[in-house]
Amino acid sequence: MNTKLAQIIESNCAHTLQAIPAKTTLLREGEVSHTIYYIKKGVLRMWFNKDGKDITFQFFVENSVVASIDSFFSQSPSMFYIESIEDCEVLVIDKTMYDKIMQTTPGIKDDFIDFLTNRFHNYAHLFLSRIKDTPEERYHELLRVHPDIVQRVPQHYIASYLGITPVSLSRIRNRK
Repeated sequence: MNTKLAQIIESNCAHTLQAIPAKTTLLREGEVSHTIYYIKKGVLRMWFNKDGKDITFQFFVENSVVASIDSFFSQSPSMFYIESIEDCEVLVIDKTMYDKIMQTTPGIKDDFIDFLTNRFHNYAHLFLSRIKDTPEERYHELLRVHPDIVQRVPQHYIASYLGITPVSLSRIRNRK
């Protein structure tokens, strides 16, 4: 994440630090997002429900900004859930505070555009990976790019993220 953006968030939002227990739902599918979270400690995940099946879309760790971006900006229902995996400490930025920061901090809009551009680049990569890569290739990419995720996140969430069953993930892990 952009260091300047992180510093601005911390300096403007220090009074909004919240401790979030593991397995806490911060946003539900269908709710309107009024909040952006900056993770100081812990892991969050985005997921959605497909026919009763939990599908993990993305993981977020320290120094990440997490929100249902579309819901936050359009004030429309979220398409997914945001949930803590570990105990977390997050800075909470509500829509009013976000708007104030955007209006009063020189250069922050450019930093936020950089952040959004990076986020959408990551989404494009995730999308293409789901189409062209095998689950084993996606697992090895996760190990290469985010080895901490594999250590910190329960295997059933990783399997869900990869689009496979926990048994298939176990087979992939045993093929090393």
